[in-house]
Amino acid sequence: MQFEEFDLDPALLDALKAMNHASPTSIQQQAIPLAMEQRDLLAHAPTGTGKTASFLLPALQHLIDFPRRRGGQARVLILTPTRELASQVHRYACHLATDLDLNIAIITGGVPYAPQQEILAGNVDILVATPGRLLEYLDKGNFKATDVEIMVIDEADRMLDMGFAKVVQTLAIEAQECKQKMLFSATLEGTGIQIFANNLLNNPVTVATEPPRSEKNKIHQWVHLADDKAHKFALLCAILQSEDVTRAIVFAKTRESVASLEGLLQQAGIPAAFMRGDMEQKKRFQALGRFTKGEVKVLLATDVAARGIDVDDISHVINFDMPRSADIYVHRIGRTGRAGKKGTAISLVEAHDVGILAKIERYTEQRLKRRVIEGLRPKNKEAKVPTKKKNKDKAKKPSKAKKSKK
Repeated sequence: MQFEEFDLDPALLDALKAMNHASPTSIQQQAIPLAMEQRDLLAHAPTGTGKTASFLLPALQHLIDFPRRRGGQARVLILTPTRELASQVHRYACHLATDLDLNIAIITGGVPYAPQQEILAGNVDILVATPGRLLEYLDKGNFKATDVEIMVIDEADRMLDMGFAKVVQTLAIEAQECKQKMLFSATLEGTGIQIFANNLLNNPVTVATEPPRSEKNKIHQWVHLADDKAHKFALLCAILQSEDVTRAIVFAKTRESVASLEGLLQQAGIPAAFMRGDMEQKKRFQALGRFTKGEVKVLLATDVAARGIDVDDISHVINFDMPRSADIYVHRIGRTGRAGKKGTAISLVEAHDVGILAKIERYTEQRLKRRVIEGLRPKNKEAKVPTKKKNKDKAKKPSKAKKSKK
């Protein structure tokens, strides 16, 4: 299938060719035709499947087909959970709209208010925003959602994790004239997403797609068993010093772990950039810039800080600390093996991690290979997954009350 089959404007097709997008991905094949019919969508789109074009192309085509007749604010509103993701979506939209006379703006936290207020005072065709900052402008009267015709909620599962559900619903209510809403999420599991979608969408079409088997096979996954923290750090150093590692993201659970790892790696002669959820936006972009420019080949991050990171040519994703859930594991490893290239995902597993490892293997329907590094073989055998004891009815039958003597 080719993009030409979607009946897209020649300007969009030229932009796709310039960006070397030859043919649509699975999610694009399913979502774009429905979106162009202005159907509400509930889409399951894992990281790296091309979901951004799935909503941007139909939105841009709508703006081409129905030109603006009067000045005003956003006709297309795209909400993302993080500043980094907002920046990436904004940049991608600008590339697709290179030959179109459209105003595409971005509103996020962590930057001065005055320039953004000036942007909102002019005409805006597409607005990419984080919910918290946009709600501030809504409350101050600087932003009105009355012109919004298409609303996109990107990475909805992350929106829920970050507590943005009520904010998004408030913005959706303000967009009373909205003709179409599209909700994209890396996972549709759990009642939270379903309730969120039911509150926002009108008779949506559900599009659930997984990366094709050929794409899945491009991410090689395996496990190294670690005896303790010291052994695990030694494994990490050995992996990062391998010639195969050209650009790696290393995940840790907490901000404190990231800070500690950065110092230990520096002492080991392995320079690394790091991103934490409490960092100022300027420092976050500086860290990401060092990583993308190749000044360092290692980026340390927590899950919160890494949300929305979309960097090309990630050769390795390394789970120094295992994630708290299987779907987060899928989010993490999806940052490698993209755009037809192969990638590697390595998990360093201590005894207390075997429970989540088992959940990941059930979720991904595959057993992750166990590998060893010579000189760093684990001394202990793999711990067994703890089993839940069956609840035995230990409740005693109530004893008969003794008859009182008269």
